[in-house]
Amino acid sequence: MTDTPAEPDFDSPQALDTTHDAFLGGQVHVCQPRKGRHRAGLDAVYLAAALPDGTKGHVVDLGSGVGTAGLCAAARLPNINVTLVDLDPIVLALARRNIDEPSNKDFADRVKVMDADVTARGKIRHETGLTSDMADHVIINPPYYEADRFRASPDEARADAHMLDERGVEPWIRTAADVLKVGGSLTVVFRADGLPELLEVVQSRFGAIDIVPLHPRQGLPATRILLRGVRGSKAPLQLLPGFVIHEGNGTNFTDQAITVMRDGAGLGLTSRR
Repeated sequence: MTDTPAEPDFDSPQALDTTHDAFLGGQVHVCQPRKGRHRAGLDAVYLAAALPDGTKGHVVDLGSGVGTAGLCAAARLPNINVTLVDLDPIVLALARRNIDEPSNKDFADRVKVMDADVTARGKIRHETGLTSDMADHVIINPPYYEADRFRASPDEARADAHMLDERGVEPWIRTAADVLKVGGSLTVVFRADGLPELLEVVQSRFGAIDIVPLHPRQGLPATRILLRGVRGSKAPLQLLPGFVIHEGNGTNFTDQAITVMRDGAGLGLTSRR
């Protein structure tokens, strides 16, 4: 009798079809899945750029995926250390590969990976290392879509990366408030039509909230927003000027977008208390 060959594991970092992508004009290089899982793009870059120039301390990237936002933040902010937090073992393996990527060596020693469920109850999170008051700043690019409003991808991993469960965004914000020190900042990128839901759970825990609309083109409604808040602050909410990504009706980027995406500049936001 001959042995039956083992089925290849197509859901492993070694077998996964990946791309090697450059961000911030080549300052950051990221290996990420070609398909079947979330692919990082503009949202991750703008999330990192929303941290004010001069930001210092410990930045925790909740739901980091392969680490694009956290790596971009580390590349432009020399006085931060970053922890990438995710639950998917495949993207975590790729995140570790990205930290070891020679092109990222100038800042990779300030980045580490944590395997933890961002939406788990406090005791479970704490046991995995995601503890209270550990962070000076939290950045989040959470799943955007509610399962009861949008059709999920048939691919389970892709669906998990894009779809919120029945609890919505609340567990993500609850965890952010727990891991942040008092006075620490939260930065979230989210879909624009989800702003009411996001504000509902943020305003009970954060103040000094700044909202920046991201417009695909001048004159078009914003499709994404950046929200920043400060744990424990009583300062009022501010709606800041919007950021326009593309020129005219074409695919060319605005000058400001080019400075962010290719030159690694920040958005010019300031810290509030």
